[in-house]
Amino acid sequence: MKRISLARYEPRHFGYSVAGKVATITLNRPERKNPLTFDSYGELRDLFREMCYATDIKTVVFTGAGGNFCSGGDVHEIIGPLVKMDMPELLEFTRMTGDLVKAMRACPQPIVAAIDGVCTGAGAMIACGSDIRLGTARSKLAFLFVRVGLAGADMGACTLLPRLIGLSRAAEWLYTGRTVAGEEAERVGFYNRLVDPAALAAEAAALAKDLADGPTFGHAMTKTMLWQEWNAGLGECIEAEAQAQAICMQTKDFERAYHAFAAKQKPVFEGN
Repeated sequence: MKRISLARYEPRHFGYSVAGKVATITLNRPERKNPLTFDSYGELRDLFREMCYATDIKTVVFTGAGGNFCSGGDVHEIIGPLVKMDMPELLEFTRMTGDLVKAMRACPQPIVAAIDGVCTGAGAMIACGSDIRLGTARSKLAFLFVRVGLAGADMGACTLLPRLIGLSRAAEWLYTGRTVAGEEAERVGFYNRLVDPAALAAEAAALAKDLADGPTFGHAMTKTMLWQEWNAGLGECIEAEAQAQAICMQTKDFERAYHAFAAKQKPVFEGN
């Protein structure tokens, strides 16, 4: 089986650092509120695809520099060229952006999005593609596709967003493209919780470390099942979970947890 290390990965189009078993991806064009480009889309997609084989990275934090998360696709570097493309080129682009979200959902590592300031368009979809979202009261969330004459159906928005906040709210957000403040986004379940901006990075890192110290094989199985069960019936889901849990019960981490419990100690998980 292919195994790689991503501890020393050096991206060209965004920031990347590793502390212990936690990788932090930072969109770092703060002068433009961290927009995405063709190159950064592709490199992010490829990185998350490689995460499937990374044995040294157990969780990922996704954030932005300079007090903003991501303002979506760069107006001049993406939207401008798109209006000059023909259909095959446009479809190649929209499939690439969707592949980023698919790669985020397919990688075994839980992804914690740390969201401050602007989180719009494709940035909002990166947030949707993450497993857990920490926000701030001052954050500004918007699915802006309608504002540029497009459908709200972009990068999986019409399937991901309703599952996070419900169909009616998702319809309103996608039809109107309105800006949603942090308090509202947290109240309806988009954010797991709100954090003071000054504490956001530390809170996200602490949560990611806690997850990385947990049973990472079990976390990967949970993530797989959350994704797999969306389109299955209850009976299929229960059977799939029975098989998944039986597999997890063969791991050393399960055995470690039992012995630690018997000894009244905290288990130390090793991910195998």
